[in-house]
Amino acid sequence: MRIRYAAKTDQGLKRNHNEDYFCLIEEEQLFLVADGMGGHACGEVASQMAADVIREFFARTRDEDVTWPYKMDHTLSVLENRLNVGIRLANKKIHESAAKDVRLNGMGTTVVIGQIADDRFYVAHVGDSRCYRVRGGQIKQITRDHSLLEDYKEARPGMSDEEQRKFPHKNVITRALGMRDTVQVDISSEEIQDGDIYLLCSDGLSGMVPDPAVLEHLKLGGDLDAAVGELVAAANAAGGADNITVLVLECRLN
Repeated sequence: MRIRYAAKTDQGLKRNHNEDYFCLIEEEQLFLVADGMGGHACGEVASQMAADVIREFFARTRDEDVTWPYKMDHTLSVLENRLNVGIRLANKKIHESAAKDVRLNGMGTTVVIGQIADDRFYVAHVGDSRCYRVRGGQIKQITRDHSLLEDYKEARPGMSDEEQRKFPHKNVITRALGMRDTVQVDISSEEIQDGDIYLLCSDGLSGMVPDPAVLEHLKLGGDLDAAVGELVAAANAAGGADNITVLVLECRLN
């Protein structure tokens, strides 16, 4: 499989510093975006801490004899267990660090991870950072936000677009790393088709640019560096209310 990727993060127009973080663990074909929260630089501590803990865990567990900090979930594959345990370990580290240092009190972060293995794309996430797939000229959101709005929509399936727009707490998330001493991780996977494009992003993009407008910038065989720059620019043109992080990868099977 041939993979091309590009990423960019931006402070946006309203924030005085950037609490987002992204990274690639190349040997694992793993891509990560985290959106920190907590203010006073706490958010950027949490987002980078999540990435560092997950990177270290994946490095250690290349040795099959290493003892894992949590028991295996036998409903998941080994790869899915690595994602699950890595994120849970990051949650524990962030929660404990915040409890020990008053300056970090209240810090947390979302996280969304995409990993490629055996022609499948695996997604693990906590919070409202998203993963989208572009296939056949159509864009689809793969992840479900862990937010009050999504919980409300689940309880009221007939909720109109107008009601969703007027929902008073749409940006309140119900799940993030560091909020509690344990966390539930959502994991899914799908078979990759030739030409699939995947987008990982913080809500600084998804909250400012509607999906059809995002799709306009994601073309098969296009300039990915230009695409991520255009998406960041579009979020800023719409108001740039939050930090913006965009990571795009294109998969070709032949």
